[in-house]
Amino acid sequence: MLNFLTDAPAAGGLGGSTIIMLVVMIAVFYFLLIRPENKRKKEAEQMRSNVKVGDEITTIGGIIGKVVSVKEEKFVIETSADQVRIEFAKWALSTNETAAAAAKEEAKKAAKNKED
Repeated sequence: MLNFLTDAPAAGGLGGSTIIMLVVMIAVFYFLLIRPENKRKKEAEQMRSNVKVGDEITTIGGIIGKVVSVKEEKFVIETSADQVRIEFAKWALSTNETAAAAAKEEAKKAAKNKED
């Protein structure tokens, strides 16, 4: 499996460049694939831990509702005017529209303050 590392120096000193290319490829994979995915996971976990009563949320199943109760690993939402309440595990939270809208407002204020 690692024959290319041992055979390359005998073929005229190409071992160093092969190792360098391997390190460069690993670095590219890290910065283009692994690091952004870890960042997305961290942001999703932070969103799930910061959910609070009154937030408008969407689950991974597409159910939209308002949070009425939050526990350590679960939350309860109320859907529609019929006041149907459903309990979900926190990992089922897909988006928090209330937090997203607040973040958009913050970004607008920051941009406006930069212009002034």
